[in-house]
Amino acid sequence: MNGKLYLTMLKTNGRTLSSYALGSALYIWLIIWIYPSIAGAKGFNEIIQKMPESLLKAFGYSHGFQDLNGFMAGEFYGLLFLIILSIYCIMMATQLIVRLVDRGAMAFLLASPTSRTQVAFTQAMVILTGLLLIVLMTIIGGLTGVEWLVNDVSLKTKPFIWLNVMGLLLFFVVSGYSFLFSCLFNDEKRALSMSALLTLLFYILDLIGKMSDKMEALRHFSIFSLFDAQAIALGTESLPLKAVGLLVSGILLYIIGILVFRKKDLII
Repeated sequence: MNGKLYLTMLKTNGRTLSSYALGSALYIWLIIWIYPSIAGAKGFNEIIQKMPESLLKAFGYSHGFQDLNGFMAGEFYGLLFLIILSIYCIMMATQLIVRLVDRGAMAFLLASPTSRTQVAFTQAMVILTGLLLIVLMTIIGGLTGVEWLVNDVSLKTKPFIWLNVMGLLLFFVVSGYSFLFSCLFNDEKRALSMSALLTLLFYILDLIGKMSDKMEALRHFSIFSLFDAQAIALGTESLPLKAVGLLVSGILLYIIGILVFRKKDLII
């Protein structure tokens, strides 16, 4: 890894990274802050349970809002968390490799005594640093929010930490194939669209699989099936094997991306 390039890229993209991280933390504070009023509403869980079962399963409300963990899983980790990190992974992976190639800026990096492997690996580390920062700020936001914003509300810490760890590993994979596309193509729009379409396809397959028992097999083709926020929040999900699978998949995707970038013909 090239230390100077790493620090430069962190500085260049610092505002973007901090905005994603701060936004995630602030939103989870909002979720925690409104939870007591939702939990205190009479019959709210009964109303939720009367909704169509397929809809509840699709959007992570099948267990209702029995506690703060379940509420956060449904209101934040079931959708908004996925959107925030999907956008971050796709956009950042595109910006740090293929955008530089497409706009000719990669020529300046490769003109220095820095190998292609060092450049690609350094850019990968910038992506992962930002991803880790967002998840860490989300965890800190959740833990501090319970202490500062609400009274007589407890957070089950272990399931909450696992929820974030599995989210981190899931988007390690998303950022991995986004990075691979960024290394594979010379056109920014093409790499961006491929990453976005694949992510959307994975999400739709998981969503359809949850909405219909007849279509449940589709979930096997989606990485989002490995992140069942409600089950993780309730502590009913078996996680170690899934975590290892996501970790290995992410590492392989990044390695392949670096190898592709090292050997490809660049238009610079």
